[in-house]
Amino acid sequence: MSEKCDICFRGCTLEEGRNGYCKVRTIKDGKNVSRSYGLISSAALDPIEKKPLALFEPGSYILSVGSYGCNLSCPFCQNHEISQNDLYSSCERVSAQELVRQALQLKAYDNIGIAFTYNEPLINYEFIRDTFELCKEHDLKTVLITSGAVNDCVLDEVLPLTDAWNIDLKSFTEEGYKDLKGDLESVKNCIVRASQVSHVEITTLVVPGRNDSVKEMEEEAKWIASINPDIPLHITRYFPRWKEKEEPTDIDKLKELEGIAKKYLNHVFLGNI
Repeated sequence: MSEKCDICFRGCTLEEGRNGYCKVRTIKDGKNVSRSYGLISSAALDPIEKKPLALFEPGSYILSVGSYGCNLSCPFCQNHEISQNDLYSSCERVSAQELVRQALQLKAYDNIGIAFTYNEPLINYEFIRDTFELCKEHDLKTVLITSGAVNDCVLDEVLPLTDAWNIDLKSFTEEGYKDLKGDLESVKNCIVRASQVSHVEITTLVVPGRNDSVKEMEEEAKWIASINPDIPLHITRYFPRWKEKEEPTDIDKLKELEGIAKKYLNHVFLGNI
């Protein structure tokens, strides 16, 4: 038995024992399920600014957890060790209840809640939904760090439960997203929908020769401002990772793009400099 996956734009054909592109979605007992439900590869108590979130609970910390897998394939991925590998057999398994219990224990260290981050969390949205439902019962903040390249059926599940998002806007052209095996319209839809109900900040990692043109930044900033000029934009410096060997982004170029974005947006931050 096979089934077309409706989680993201890819629409992979799933079968029993055969995973989708993301390495996470599969068919079990005739149902589309997540193989990574409850599987954690990384966990840390991070400053909220590291997510990065500049205007959401500044000065606080948040329990940040990641699993494995991703539905994109960015050659400059900063966390490719977990996002681009199948770590099913090497992750720690935890329940939503256990994770929330850890978050509550960390309140003594200024922890405000739980953030799903490091890999693409939304391919494992069921675990996020179940964890965030418990967070709401215990007055814990809920945060997602995501590429945003998922369909509405996923957003419908997690939007009502999520306090804050940082969404990667990796390019502002369809051609740029095709190079990353992604889909710009999915990301734009996620940004629009999330900004209607949650705190949203956006990150653009500026990679030389890929998305560093003044024209592209101007179009991006205009579009974000058309939603809400108070949405913070993080313009972040790239360093070589995984398959990408370009030199780090020139700081003067970042400052130039910052100046362009500030023509339209009220909160622009430079990162990784």
